[in-house]
Amino acid sequence: MRSASNQRETTETKIELEVRLEDPSVVEIATGVGFFDHMLEAFARHGRIGLTLKVDGDLHIDSHHTVEDAGIVLGKAVREALGDKKGIVRYGSSYVPMDETLGFAALDISGRPFLHFEGEFQTQSLGNFDTELVKEFFRAFAFNAGITLHARILYGENTHHKIEALFKALGRALAEAIRIDPNIEGVNSTKGLIE
Repeated sequence: MRSASNQRETTETKIELEVRLEDPSVVEIATGVGFFDHMLEAFARHGRIGLTLKVDGDLHIDSHHTVEDAGIVLGKAVREALGDKKGIVRYGSSYVPMDETLGFAALDISGRPFLHFEGEFQTQSLGNFDTELVKEFFRAFAFNAGITLHARILYGENTHHKIEALFKALGRALAEAIRIDPNIEGVNSTKGLIE
């Protein structure tokens, strides 16, 4: 089974994480940031992956370090769980409607990290989650997973719906990209290598 665990401890956060790419049966998330927990659960459920995550962060300051560092650790764990990337489809994309909102994510497990992000949020915070941190999480995840990621809100009004559509789209796109296709020999690259 493709899986990985990762730990990270700094003066700002202490993180323990396990990701299981073929076993979605357990999703347990506790970051101390309720809305972020909700988004990570949506990501994992729609990505059909198992995710166990515990973060003790400096929430007395704000939620920035908790959210960004979780993205770093999750990205590294996904990259490790994918191993040599043999047989994976590599590309994935998804449109996700959420009431009045339409979100989109497309990714390439390329080994070349990049983020293109389009989304504006009129509401500055949802609970103790600062909405500007959505982009920070997506960047941290993409760069540490080694993926090219494009994420976009095509339209919408409600901030909760916009962010949830993006996290679900990311999960669904990842589920497609990490799928193993028995018709792919080696890695899905003309170079013969995905770093």
